[in-house]
Amino acid sequence: MKVLLIRDVPNLGKAGEVKEVKDGYGRNYLVAKGLAKVATPEVVAAWEREQKERAAKEAQEIARLQKLKEQIESITLTIRHKAGANGALFGAITNKEVAQALKERGIEVDKKSIDIHPPIKQTGTFDVDVRLGHGIHATLNLVVEAE
Repeated sequence: MKVLLIRDVPNLGKAGEVKEVKDGYGRNYLVAKGLAKVATPEVVAAWEREQKERAAKEAQEIARLQKLKEQIESITLTIRHKAGANGALFGAITNKEVAQALKERGIEVDKKSIDIHPPIKQTGTFDVDVRLGHGIHATLNLVVEAE
């Protein structure tokens, strides 16, 4: 019996491969558990079509993220924060503040994707890493001024 693997199966193969297995193993385990489908020409063609659509969507998403990266790296973001006489901030700049300031500029970024290390507790200019997904990172130029 030929099956198209939908998920990776240890000691058998990876998702997308067509494998020859014994009838009982294919019907009673692989197909029953949702790990594979019987490899008819229609099923294989549908799988290939689905993979092409998924790849096209992923390429479109990567292009959108690259454009967002260029947009983030082209701006200098200024945040005003309460500070003492020596330039030390009362508290630290949080990723929530940076996300809100970006949102005011028309750039939507999740606060969890903003990485501020080490914490910003002084006035000055800093580089902040923004993880956008698919391994794409943008470096945001952040200026912190005393209020």
